[in-house]
Amino acid sequence: MKPEEKLRLIKLAHTLIWIFFVWAIFYVVYSGLTNQISSLTWICIGLILGEGVILLIFSMYCPLTIMARQYSDSTRDNFDIYLPNWLARHNKVIFTTIFIAGLILVLIRTIS
Repeated sequence: MKPEEKLRLIKLAHTLIWIFFVWAIFYVVYSGLTNQISSLTWICIGLILGEGVILLIFSMYCPLTIMARQYSDSTRDNFDIYLPNWLARHNKVIFTTIFIAGLILVLIRTIS
């Protein structure tokens, strides 16, 4: 497989995983807003926290970004994922903020 093909495969996998985690984050928010907290809510929270641990282990880089770096010398933030550059650049801040808001809602609903 050519390096460009490997990079495209990594970008596709990275994008699909990103879509899954964005869905999970918004599911947590939905659960908190509607007070429909289920085992799926807690599974999503656990998976998202697990993703956070992985990012911490890899110095705030996704392992797929590290893999993709072998096949590209691009300095763009979206070299490793099919997202607009501005979203790839601010992805962690945007979705961490949304997740924390959703998590707070879920915790408030659970406690009260």
